Amino acid sequence: MSEHDTQPAAERDQQAQETHKETGQDLTQQDARQEDGAQVSTGIDAAGVPESAIPELVIISGMSGAGRSTAAKCLEDLGWFVVDNLPPALIPTMVELGARSQGNVARIAVVVDVRGRRFFDNLRESLAELDSRGVTRRIVFLESSDDALVRRFESVRRPHPLQGDGRIVDGIAAERELLRELRGDADLVIDTSSLNVHELRAKMDAQFAGEEEPELRATVMSFGFKYGLPVDADLVVDMRFLPNPHWVPELRPYTGVHEEVAAYVFNQPGAKEFLDRYAELLQLVAAGYRREGKRYVTIAVGCTGGKHRSVAMSEKLAARLAAEGVETVVVHRDMGRE
Repeated sequence: MSEHDTQPAAERDQQAQETHKETGQDLTQQDARQEDGAQVSTGIDAAGVPESAIPELVIISGMSGAGRSTAAKCLEDLGWFVVDNLPPALIPTMVELGARSQGNVARIAVVVDVRGRRFFDNLRESLAELDSRGVTRRIVFLESSDDALVRRFESVRRPHPLQGDGRIVDGIAAERELLRELRGDADLVIDTSSLNVHELRAKMDAQFAGEEEPELRATVMSFGFKYGLPVDADLVVDMRFLPNPHWVPELRPYTGVHEEVAAYVFNQPGAKEFLDRYAELLQLVAAGYRREGKRYVTIAVGCTGGKHRSVAMSEKLAARLAAEGVETVVVHRDMGRE
């Protein structure tokens, strides 16, 4: 499971604050809740917002170390707007903001954990508010055995967030008791005791991907070997088996995006054959990536300087992938450096 699931509460709270700042919304002012039990100002103001605009909501919770972050990342890859460690009192406000986004935020996933009675009460009140407004929501609860959780915490050498001065098993027992009622209310419980990351992603895909196969996104990057390999490349191919347009005086000033250079490259023996066969190979690779839960792939296409051959091949390869339904972005890392 993700190491993030075992990080201390203070660190996660700090990340949550940074996440809220990035949204450009002062949610705490819109959704103030008094600790002494005073009147709550949360609620979805549905005036002027059509029911069809209210986003679908999934709440991800469960045991620390059981895979909450992995489940959240899976939904993010499926196109959900994911907010990690959002205070429960702010969930109705987040849904309202999504409803007013003019369809840009149609599905929201919120990761929460329950560490105190007041926090749990806030969650119950927020869920009741959402139900009264007709918001479609589901609770996904990540469960795991004590033995599996102990192994995971020991493997990352971090304490359980609730163990205090006790042992890891003490923290697990305390959290399990706090979450008992929420687990009973869950729409989907996933036991990750014997699951690896890929298997958990497959279960989330089965529940939330619908009939469509999860989308694969590809970045095709041209580069020059003399500037070094891209550190984020998943696949690397070498175009230096083709003649270099650099040595053709009338082509030297241009790049692979120019028609004259592209025509020269693809008129060379083996260029078109390479494009056809490599595109076929990528179909097999893409299918395997989808089965393994990989959603992003970077294909690096190199030549000597990253100006002519690699650029021309990257453009053609990206167009081929896009025609086959793969969402593709082209990046020319070193074009213009010489």
